[in-house]
Amino acid sequence: MSAFGSIFIGGIFLIIAGVIVYAIISGVRTWSSNNASALLTLHSTIVAKRTEVTGGSGDSSASTWYYATFELDNGDRVELNVGGRNYGMFVENDRGMLTYQGTRFKHFERDMQPQSGASKNSFYT
Repeated sequence: MSAFGSIFIGGIFLIIAGVIVYAIISGVRTWSSNNASALLTLHSTIVAKRTEVTGGSGDSSASTWYYATFELDNGDRVELNVGGRNYGMFVENDRGMLTYQGTRFKHFERDMQPQSGASKNSFYT
C-alpha cells in the first residue's frame, strides 16, 4: 500500500474517531447541564407539535422524535422532546402545568376546567 493510501485511511479513521468523541462529550455536557438546572413546574399552553423522522431508506429502520412547544404565562416558549406516548395525548391549545428540567421534559398536567365559552353539559344540549 502506498504512503498516500495509509495517510488517507488514517485521516478518515481520525475524523470518525473525532466525531464519536465530540458526540460523547456533547451528550455528557447536555446531561450535566440538565442535572444542574432547577426542576421547574410552570403554567403553560401547548402551542405547537412536530415530529422529526430520521433514517428509513431502503432496508434501514426509521426513528421518530416527538416535540411539543409550550408557551409559558410570561410569554417565553420552550420546545421539548416529549416522547410518542405523551405526544399522542397532547392537543394544541391545551393548558396546564408543565414540569421540566433544562431541556428534559418531565410531565404535563392538563387543566381540567372547561375552556371559556364551553359549558360542561354542551354535549347534551
